Amino acid sequence: MAETPTSPLEATLAYADDFHREDDILLAARMRGAEVGAPPIRPGGGAALCFLATAINARAVVEIGTGCGVSGLWLLRGMRQDGTLTSVDVEPEHQRLARQSFAQAGFSGGRTRLITGRALDVLPRLSDGGYDLVFCDGAMHEYADYLAESVRLLRIGGIVVFDNALWGNRVADPVQRDPDTVSIRELGKLVRSDERLRPLMMPLGDGILAAVKLSD
Repeated sequence: MAETPTSPLEATLAYADDFHREDDILLAARMRGAEVGAPPIRPGGGAALCFLATAINARAVVEIGTGCGVSGLWLLRGMRQDGTLTSVDVEPEHQRLARQSFAQAGFSGGRTRLITGRALDVLPRLSDGGYDLVFCDGAMHEYADYLAESVRLLRIGGIVVFDNALWGNRVADPVQRDPDTVSIRELGKLVRSDERLRPLMMPLGDGILAAVKLSD
């Protein structure tokens, strides 16, 4: 749930985020994430994932950062019923809790493939052009590397999505120069300058940066 807004702009953004209500299964997964220090994507961002997966009829999706399953639930609900979500995370306990969330939502084990490990160790083992959507919510200092791997993994017409693209309003503030903020700014420059991609910045949640792959 968004914080109490203090300005008309914040009220508008909070309304946009709260427009997308979560059911009890998502709320339970969100609570588990908060308890173990794995803050999940906000409802607006999750709804964007579901929408994008539905719009492109996604069958094969890669997720970087399983957390406790909130983003995975949004993705699975938007994917085809025969689709598979491959999710990578360094924390096995988080993935155990995510499996619990997926099972509670009625998704069989065959719909998910959870891999424990560093994303940059796992992603090179996945097939070129074999995926419809890649969602990145891992280590921000690795976002540029995730982008390079995502472009390789995606089919033409596939979509790469990054969470925290506004990073608590720090990205838009030129005074902010902490490493994570700088990494996200650099990611934005890379996406905008890549002629293979058509980008979109969405001020939902903590910011969603998406890009369609136009060519190899």
